[in-house]
Amino acid sequence: MANGGIIGPINDPTRSDQVTTFTASGTYTNPQAGPQQADYLVVAGGGAGGGCNVGGGGGAGGYRTSFPGGTKLSLTCASYPVTVGAGGAGAQSGRGNSGSNSVFSTITSAGGGGGAVRCGAPTAGLPGGSGGGGTELTAGGTGNTPPVSPPQGNPGGGPQPGCGTGGGGGGAGGAGITVNPAGPSANWRTTNVTGGAGSANSISGCSVTYAGGGGGFKGIANPGGGGGGVGATPSLDSGAGTANTGGGGGGGYSPFGGKSGGSGIVIVKQYGSGPYQAPGVWSINDAYNYKKAGQWTSGSPFSVDYLVVAGGGGGGYYGGGGGAGGYRTSFPGGTKISLTAVTAYPITVGGGGSGGSCGTAGSAGSPSIFSTITSAGGGGGQSYPASPTPASTGGSGGGGGQSESNNAPYPGFAGNTPPVSPPQGNPGGAGQGRSFSPGPTFQKYMGGGGGGGASAAGGNRSQAPNGAGTGGSGGAGSPNSISGSALNYAGGGGGNSGGGAGGTAPTNNGGIAPGGTGGGGAGGCAALGCSAVSGTVNTGGGGGGGISPTGTGSGGSGIVIIRAPGGAILSATPGTNTITTLPAPAGGCKVATFTVSGTLTTG
Repeated sequence: MANGGIIGPINDPTRSDQVTTFTASGTYTNPQAGPQQADYLVVAGGGAGGGCNVGGGGGAGGYRTSFPGGTKLSLTCASYPVTVGAGGAGAQSGRGNSGSNSVFSTITSAGGGGGAVRCGAPTAGLPGGSGGGGTELTAGGTGNTPPVSPPQGNPGGGPQPGCGTGGGGGGAGGAGITVNPAGPSANWRTTNVTGGAGSANSISGCSVTYAGGGGGFKGIANPGGGGGGVGATPSLDSGAGTANTGGGGGGGYSPFGGKSGGSGIVIVKQYGSGPYQAPGVWSINDAYNYKKAGQWTSGSPFSVDYLVVAGGGGGGYYGGGGGAGGYRTSFPGGTKISLTAVTAYPITVGGGGSGGSCGTAGSAGSPSIFSTITSAGGGGGQSYPASPTPASTGGSGGGGGQSESNNAPYPGFAGNTPPVSPPQGNPGGAGQGRSFSPGPTFQKYMGGGGGGGASAAGGNRSQAPNGAGTGGSGGAGSPNSISGSALNYAGGGGGNSGGGAGGTAPTNNGGIAPGGTGGGGAGGCAALGCSAVSGTVNTGGGGGGGISPTGTGSGGSGIVIIRAPGGAILSATPGTNTITTLPAPAGGCKVATFTVSGTLTTG
């Protein structure tokens, strides 16, 4: 055959490693004939935090792994059942429920223990893979239960008499933190009761931290480690453990209950060997160039994480904030997407919607698309006079507007439209019309509702005793560190704020409604003359609702980020999009960031 011709299948001694990730129970099929060695990571479901009064954090799910450097499993069967343990269910009162076991082959990781409570008959934290946190009166649960070597977890924190706090749940990398070692109750609001640290693992090709304990209750927020939920404060709710990390749920405090633990995960890695057939047809020049570069493989698929955020909606005129763009991600711990070699993948980055005008709602943002994942654009904020349009629904919904004709509330609009699981956004908050007081000239201007965000609904407008109205805050976005840095995305826009026509600023004027964390723009305010703020570019933040003459805010554009194993060959066009390699401890993962529409090409 002449040089440059087409060759058929050839034998080649290289094959890519195969990594299989289970985020739900299923069956693992051995891809190779005969006994094979495989590395594994098996993380159980995290325990829930204790509810009622002074709850301990939930313990992390048991963490067992052979990677790196441990004893691999010998796989002799064609298939193996896989169990991915659920997180323990949260409760409004009482001790938290323990998580469920995760199982692969001969490896069983135990569910994390539930967190303790102080109210009623005080209870201790439950034992488990890692133990649930105790309270000032009761001990934390033991970890590594049942015992294995190396240990699968650590104990929960507690007790510390007189400090009025809940202990942190144990984590894979450390015990739950108790309260202030000095013990004086005067310092209870500044004591440290974080969940025990999780453990980082790069079996998937990228370094991810798993199995952190949930934070216990205390006077300031307590983050869990490695997917553990935050503990409650007297004024802030606790948080659930992150799905598919085995993180423990945060401890509660009345009226906030303890939160659920995060579900577990199972990852199996088998290593390439040969010889294997390289399917397909190739030019001799391609074969030579790939072989010379050490990249001539069978074209085996590889898995990538993704973050796909759509464009945010525009704010309404005298109305609601724009909803954040839909937020969909696999990172950390979700179901990845499989890509094939030598393939071009079109990427769409959605633009933000424009602000509304009198009688016309803000425009919806545009969708962002990668492979099978589509995130819907954020809904536009409703305008004065109340003018509901289909564009007000979206990834997160736009905030409700107001009308001069009555003082009735105008509800916000639905998020997660079209519906996906997990949800891509939340609804907008309610706005309200303006009314007239018994006085001859005093007008009470109301405000628009906040646009929904990735992790919370938009706020409703509020009214001060003097009649001044403040728009609803934009719903909070969600943090994500897929890029290597923890950044917030997809915050909702704040609603516009009114004021009393006969008053002197700021006495009878509404305050500024902030946008949600994650690029949401603040709302405008009437008599104070503050302008609405547009959503931040490449965050999917919603635009702030505005008023004349300061205008309305536009939605921020979206973003698409793809995180691949370090050995993947990637290129991105056009040149404004980038490919970077993360430093340790991220294991040399490659990150493709698309700030504009383009193409991702695999080598």
